[in-house]
Amino acid sequence: MSHSNRPPQTDSASAAPGRPAAGAVARVAALASDHPTLALTGILAILVLVTGFVEPNYLSVSGARNTLLQAAPLGILAGAQTILMLTGGIDLSVTMIATGSAYVAANQSPEGAAVAILLGVLVGLVVGSANGVGVAVFRVNPLIMTLAMSGILLGLFTAWAQTILQGSTQMGPFLKLIGGGSFLGNRIPYSVVVWALIAGGLIWLLRRTGWGRLLYAIGDNEVAVRLAGVRVWQVRITAYIVAGVLGSISGILLGGRTGAVDLQLANAFLLPSVAAAVIGGTSIFGGVGGYTGTILGALILSVLNSMLTFLNVGQAIQQVVYGTIVLALAWGYAGLTRRA
Repeated sequence: MSHSNRPPQTDSASAAPGRPAAGAVARVAALASDHPTLALTGILAILVLVTGFVEPNYLSVSGARNTLLQAAPLGILAGAQTILMLTGGIDLSVTMIATGSAYVAANQSPEGAAVAILLGVLVGLVVGSANGVGVAVFRVNPLIMTLAMSGILLGLFTAWAQTILQGSTQMGPFLKLIGGGSFLGNRIPYSVVVWALIAGGLIWLLRRTGWGRLLYAIGDNEVAVRLAGVRVWQVRITAYIVAGVLGSISGILLGGRTGAVDLQLANAFLLPSVAAAVIGGTSIFGGVGGYTGTILGALILSVLNSMLTFLNVGQAIQQVVYGTIVLALAWGYAGLTRRA
């Protein structure tokens, strides 16, 4: 009888060692949740060190330059996805926009860099407008609209490559310089300067303008925004236009980096462009995220790409890695949404 009121010593003893560990995990999770940029920066630093361990020459100016050359076009494509994902949308045609724009720019390079760039960007403007009208006015699901547009663009450019776009597939000297050249003793790529200017503009638009606030609001509660008197269809169209133009710029930089173009130029960037946005904290359900995290996501994937390349991992496995990242994070966001 005297022993019946004693606390269960074995249970408390077994639970005690677990409490500090559980508390530490909870503190780390809370820190990552409160300071996502800090967490992503930590992940980036760890990946850089691991990649440097795999290939010591990576920890050099040349290694940093090569990573930035990869990250610039990816970061711009991921910016397009970030804008659309904030509204609850996505663009599966953005890599074909990039490819088509680069192809047009290469074809028009003999006419001068200005003409080549303007006509290349025009591709993104037209296709982005078409995507926006399809999604916003005709209410086509973004996945269906942009997937169909990707197929249409592939068919059109395959035919045009033998007819109206027959000719040069080489980028002009200026485009090669912007896409793959560097300054300050071959240290800083020109494409990173372009990316930095675009990044500054996107961050300002999303944080400081009414248009940016509307993107978040539409992704969070489109019905409420519409009832408030906002013409949601106009905001969506402009978002797809901006995404199309960003796709064009990315494609021109990518074509400049490679020097020549073909119709497979940007295909491998589709999953990474989505993954970079998702890694950066942009929810595929809309209303949550920002471009600062996407920048870090693009850098993380570029370092990861370098590491996998040093490990002789093929492109197919890299795509598996990117797809796994997207699925895992999407599952995590879905779980958080259900608990909320």
